[in-house]
Amino acid sequence: MSFLNRLERKIGRHAIPNLMLYMIVLYAAGFLLNMFAPGFYIRYLSLDVYRILHGEVWRLVTFVLQPPSDNLFWVFLELYIYYSIGRSLEAMWGSFRFNVYYFSGLLFQIVSAFLFYGIAYLIVGQETIYISEVGNIYINTVGIGSMYYVNRSMFLAYFVMVPNATFYMFFLLPIKAKWLGFLYGALMGYEAIKYILDYGFVVGGPYALAIVVSVLNFIIFFFATRNFRRISPSEMKRKAEFRRKMNDAKWESGNVVEFKGRNVITRHKCAICGRTELDDDSLEFRFCSKCEGNYEYCSDHLYTHEHVRRVKGNTEE
Repeated sequence: MSFLNRLERKIGRHAIPNLMLYMIVLYAAGFLLNMFAPGFYIRYLSLDVYRILHGEVWRLVTFVLQPPSDNLFWVFLELYIYYSIGRSLEAMWGSFRFNVYYFSGLLFQIVSAFLFYGIAYLIVGQETIYISEVGNIYINTVGIGSMYYVNRSMFLAYFVMVPNATFYMFFLLPIKAKWLGFLYGALMGYEAIKYILDYGFVVGGPYALAIVVSVLNFIIFFFATRNFRRISPSEMKRKAEFRRKMNDAKWESGNVVEFKGRNVITRHKCAICGRTELDDDSLEFRFCSKCEGNYEYCSDHLYTHEHVRRVKGNTEE
């Protein structure tokens, strides 16, 4: 992380803010292109390593135009989800770090496509264009270079950062983000294993390896943010003591009220009526700049209360 900090200080000003908006525009353009000119993307814009090695280097950039689906409804839904998750990650990390994560995903996708092509070339023994045959097995050297895993790595990062966020599957079934993350990871692992089981290790292995490499940005991010250092018993005791003191201080300084038969701490409490955010979600609370002291009021009493003044150590209202 210190490396990223140094890098951000040097080139952070060149980061692209709101990056996902531009990516959504590119995806939408790719969808329209595919609608009005079917097959054009595959023939001229896709991440086809064979064509790139024969001079069509623009494919290293244009492959990002690949739309997530051919169905208008699913395209709209997926683009909305991509934008929401991308903006959330950018808000949590900052524009520079999100740029690094997303562009490194694109880079690893290109690396995985070249790696897959190289291994497939050794197996096939000839340069392949789209699909090559080894016995009765077909090796697709274009399909591995898609945006599918780039976007999935963004999903996985969000699930790790906000594990308790709630998604509604099929707009009805609530499910925590962490369980979706486990599901996504399991599905990618299943895809890698299935290639090996269906095609054998020699042919299916390159597919599995390409899948792992394409999400390498998430793998690096995950292990870089984990603390695998063994904690000693004394350190555990020190941390427990620190948490206990912090909780004690929180109870002493917070607004302790009785709610549904138990004492809870609230963030806001009106100095006039005593209402808190637990009483009404629509209530707004503000501190009065004219009162001398730490006095907070609800929206009903913010402009109607008498200002507090301190005179010679005594409090007058």
